[in-house]
Amino acid sequence: MFTFVQILDFIGTLAFAISGIRLASAKQFDLFGAYVVGVTTAIGGGTMRDLLLSQPPFWMTNPFYLICSAIALLWVIVFRRFLVRQNNTWFLFDSIGLALFTVTGIEKTVSAGFPFWTAIIMGTLTGAGGGVFRDVFINEVPLIFRKEIYALACVIGGLVYYTCHRIGLDNVQAGLVCGASVMLTRFLAVKYHLHLPVLKRED
Repeated sequence: MFTFVQILDFIGTLAFAISGIRLASAKQFDLFGAYVVGVTTAIGGGTMRDLLLSQPPFWMTNPFYLICSAIALLWVIVFRRFLVRQNNTWFLFDSIGLALFTVTGIEKTVSAGFPFWTAIIMGTLTGAGGGVFRDVFINEVPLIFRKEIYALACVIGGLVYYTCHRIGLDNVQAGLVCGASVMLTRFLAVKYHLHLPVLKRED
């Protein structure tokens, strides 16, 4: 039987891989290049998390994550005309991956015995880390360095998870509320053009 965290991991992997491959396709990468971008988007953040937690990277003990990224590549090939031309499809899959990976990062860190403040950091790293690799690979400024709220959504989700835990919700309930809060934060930030102040140089 799959655990709650594994189910979220698989869905998040598929969503993040599709978002990465979709952008690589728009940049006219070849199939292998697009697959590499998709895999890196899907496993990049989780790999950094596991290394910092002194655990073997999750994808090295279960080939399903690489297989899932291959499925994402086939998905983009089949539905390329729709996925590549519609910007909102990238936003949707990226937001889903961001939310689910934030939850899995928090869950794994708490399970490893670390305090919640560490779990929030690791949840943010898991959610946003793969997107940094993706943007570097496709020669874009990483999204977390732009005005748009991205990693901050993970932090907000982590605080929501902690609050849910404090009021007695179990891990599944807290995870669902956390993921929903990450996605809601992203949607509201984009819809209403919410962002943090920009650090400007002195003239």
